[in-house]
Amino acid sequence: MKRVSANGLEFAYLEWGDAGHPLMLLFHGFPDTAHGWQGAAPQLAALGYRVVAPNMRGYAPTSVPERHTTSRDLGEDVVALIGALGAEKAVIVGHDWGAEAVTAAVGLAPSKVDRLVAVAIPHRTQLPKSLKVAWGARHFVDFNLPGALGRLSARDFARVDQLCTRWSPTWRLTPEDTRAVKEAFAAPGSAEAAIGYYRGASALTPPFMKERIAVPTLAVAGADDPLLEPADFERARRHFTGRYEVAAIPGGHFCHRESPQAFVEAVAKFLGSPR
Repeated sequence: MKRVSANGLEFAYLEWGDAGHPLMLLFHGFPDTAHGWQGAAPQLAALGYRVVAPNMRGYAPTSVPERHTTSRDLGEDVVALIGALGAEKAVIVGHDWGAEAVTAAVGLAPSKVDRLVAVAIPHRTQLPKSLKVAWGARHFVDFNLPGALGRLSARDFARVDQLCTRWSPTWRLTPEDTRAVKEAFAAPGSAEAAIGYYRGASALTPPFMKERIAVPTLAVAGADDPLLEPADFERARRHFTGRYEVAAIPGGHFCHRESPQAFVEAVAKFLGSPR
């Protein structure tokens, strides 16, 4: 992995494509790493982009932050990485916590964002308030309880596989699919930093994320997601004043990994030619 300094941290990242092409940044979620984009990234680069996928803050070998991570931290990381990688603006793509990061970045610095792709999570202001979603998000509570780190790390991070299977029940998960994130979490401080995203989270939407979004946006939904339906992403349209499209592809919460070809096709259709 390559390294770059941004927003006070050293980020490790994977890269595909020509350095002279427009920048596309890919941000992973939990529990995952930059390696989770390997199924889609080469094809995205073939569209004419320099594709960069960083390990997000705290995910080894990226630096571990000194405190719990907030939405503002994530958005500032995205904006800082665009500049640190030598670009004026970028297409930014995010899954799960990565989706929170890229939507936060749009709220902080919309001029830095060419187009936005959010995967598996509608905008936080439009998340459905239902018992099903609350139950599916019970890990937010669990990770704030004593002993969370021990529960996550027990039996060689077996909880990682359990969560992936719960959120993507159609995914035929193999040990290789979660190897990279388990190796990251085994590094000192990394698993605790990942839990720190949940401990730094607030149910209140930050003011900079309340403004409606004018940046052209694609929301990618997993057609087999057990918690969220494509209709939930359609309802989020009210938060966007610019072009807003929804693409449903096969798979659950990790649909971009389950169906990388369908994911790339949806993104390619949305982006058109690089600009």
